[in-house]
Amino acid sequence: MPRVLITNDDGYRAPGIRALAPAIAALGYDVLVVAPLLDESGVGSARAGLVNRPVRTASEVENGVTYTGIEGTPAGAVTLAQAGAFGPPPDLVLSGINRGLNIGVSIFHSGTVAAALTAAETGTSAVAVSLDSENPAHWPTAATIAGDALGWITGEPAGTVLTINVPDRPLDQLAGVRHASLAVNRRTRLVATTAPSGEPMIVVERTPQAAAVPGTDEALLAEGFVTVTPIVGIREVRDDAAATALAKRLVR
Repeated sequence: MPRVLITNDDGYRAPGIRALAPAIAALGYDVLVVAPLLDESGVGSARAGLVNRPVRTASEVENGVTYTGIEGTPAGAVTLAQAGAFGPPPDLVLSGINRGLNIGVSIFHSGTVAAALTAAETGTSAVAVSLDSENPAHWPTAATIAGDALGWITGEPAGTVLTINVPDRPLDQLAGVRHASLAVNRRTRLVATTAPSGEPMIVVERTPQAAAVPGTDEALLAEGFVTVTPIVGIREVRDDAAATALAKRLVR
């Protein structure tokens, strides 16, 4: 069976990864768990400071699975594993289960999703799985969906990436599974303010809720569907208009 790296951005002791790893191991996969020592939510694909310095680690064994924490980010965990720091590089990467949803274009900032995209940089297929609750009750539902997605992605082209959001419901109460487009983030906004110390500070404000756009991950998740969105990382636009215009400006 393929070797699967399981990581997250909530930390190697988070309940989501502790529910996910044994479920995937039970399917027969060779499981490697490497995740941040602490919560690294919202760090995106950051991995600064990873090169030319020792990385502090800690390990724990629970239910026959070894959980390794690193002083670093989810993208850093993927990079270390792919470079062979923890034995043979993984064939697949599974990121999650994230506590809370990851929807819309703001997934750009998600450490959970960024771990999957980092894997794809070197042609490793990956799945990012998030559960739609800040206090989840149904980790096994998301773990089952993750295992099914892993089985599917194994047969897909190298570098395939899925981001999946799962309603926090029992498996038999899901409305189904749907392909979803990414919603525009309208739930919150970032506002600049001033801290008591006089320094600038950013706070998050809730925005008035407009109706979700049909077919988006936001709308389908609210209807009880598991949302599945294939994504790609950085890709160039095959349009030379900008280069052509600049080349003409350089001609004097």
